[in-house]
Amino acid sequence: MKNLLLVLFLLCVTGVALAQPANNANWPQWRGPNRDGVSKETGLLKQWPAEGPPLVWKAAGAGNGYSSFSIANGKLITMGLRGDREFVVAFDVATGKQAWATSHGSAFRNDRGDGPRGTPTVDGDRVYALGGSGDLSALDVRTGKVVWTKNILKEFGGENITWGISESPLVVGNKLLVNPGGPGASIVALNKSDGSLIWKSQSDRAGYSSAIPVEANGATQVVFFTHQRAVGLDLKDGKFLWEYARPANRTANAATPIARGNRVFISSDYGTGGGVVEIKPDGTAQEVWFTRDVRNHHSSSVLVGDHLYGFSSSILMAVKFDTGEIAWRDRSVGKGSLVYADGRLYCFSERGVMGLVEATPTGYVERGRFRIEAGSLETWTHPVVAGGRLYLRDQDTIYAYDVRQK
Repeated sequence: MKNLLLVLFLLCVTGVALAQPANNANWPQWRGPNRDGVSKETGLLKQWPAEGPPLVWKAAGAGNGYSSFSIANGKLITMGLRGDREFVVAFDVATGKQAWATSHGSAFRNDRGDGPRGTPTVDGDRVYALGGSGDLSALDVRTGKVVWTKNILKEFGGENITWGISESPLVVGNKLLVNPGGPGASIVALNKSDGSLIWKSQSDRAGYSSAIPVEANGATQVVFFTHQRAVGLDLKDGKFLWEYARPANRTANAATPIARGNRVFISSDYGTGGGVVEIKPDGTAQEVWFTRDVRNHHSSSVLVGDHLYGFSSSILMAVKFDTGEIAWRDRSVGKGSLVYADGRLYCFSERGVMGLVEATPTGYVERGRFRIEAGSLETWTHPVVAGGRLYLRDQDTIYAYDVRQK
C-alpha cells in the first residue's frame, strides 16, 4: 500500500511539473534572450493539427496596445492602455491570471491604435518599460512596485513621433539605452539603478526600432536605427563610430538590426530596402550588399544558419545573409511578424492568422495554420515562443498555446 501511494504521489508531482513547463521559460526582452527573434526551445510540434495547437488559456486585461511579451520568474509581462493611463501588467504563465498591474505613464492615442508599442525588458529583479508617450519606468519584477520613473521626451528635449514611441529598452551591464531623439541627446545611456544620465550622443529624431549590442573589434558597440540612419556608438561613452543611411526611409524605420560577427543587417519598407554592412577594424562600416527587394516594415527578420527569413512588405522571403541572394518568396499567411524555434518559423499575420513554416532555404513548406478571433485593428503584437508555449496577443486579449510534442 505504501509503495502504491508513493507511486501515485510521484505521478502527481511529475504530472504537475510536465503540465507547467512555461514556469521555467526565459524570454526576458524584445525578441528574446539575444534580441534576435530566435528561441532555443526544442521538442516542439513539427506539424500542427488541423485546428491548431491546444489552447492552454485565454486572458483579458492586457489593455489596448501592441506591446509584446517578456517572460521571467513565472510571469508574462506586457504593457497596455487602461482608460487614460498606460500600465505595465504581469500575468501568471501557468494560469493567465493577473499577478500585478502598475500605472506608469500617460495615454498615447492614434488612429492606428491607442496604447504602448514597446516591450518591457527584464534584467535581474527589475522590469524596464517605455511607453508610447515616452514614459520610462523601472519596476520590481515580483511586485510591480515603481523603483524610478521619468519621461525621456521631456528630459532630453525630444518630440514624440507620428505613431508613438515604439522602442523596447536595451540593457547592457549597468546601462539602460534608449532613443529619445533630443538635440545632442538622440541616444542616451542611463544608469539602470536610478535613471541618472551616463552619456548622451547625436541629434537624430527618434525611430521606431529597438537597439542591439554588437561585439566588434574587441569592444561592445550599440546599433540604433533612428529616423535618419543606422548608427553605431561606443557603449562606453557614446562616441560615434559609423553610420549607414541607405536603408532609412524617413517615414518609419521600425525593424530591429540583426548582427552576425562584425556584419549587421538593416532594412525598412516604404519602397526602400535593406542591406548588410561590415564593421572594419578602423571603426568604419562598409556596405556589403543592398537590395530594394528586402523590405522589413514593422516586422524584423530572423537569421537561421546562413539565411535571413522575414517579411518583405507582405511577402515572406528567405535571403542569404552574406550576399542578399533571394532563395524563395511566398505570400504565406500574409503580411505579419515572426519568430524562430526548433526548425520552424512562427508567422503571425496582421489579420490574426498564425502559421508554422519550415525554416529551410530550399523552399516554402507550411506545417499548419489557425486563426485567432481578432478585432478591427491589425494584430501587430509580435509572437513569442518560450517554455513550450506560443503566446499571441490581440489588444486586450492574450492567448497561450501548448506547442510541445507529446
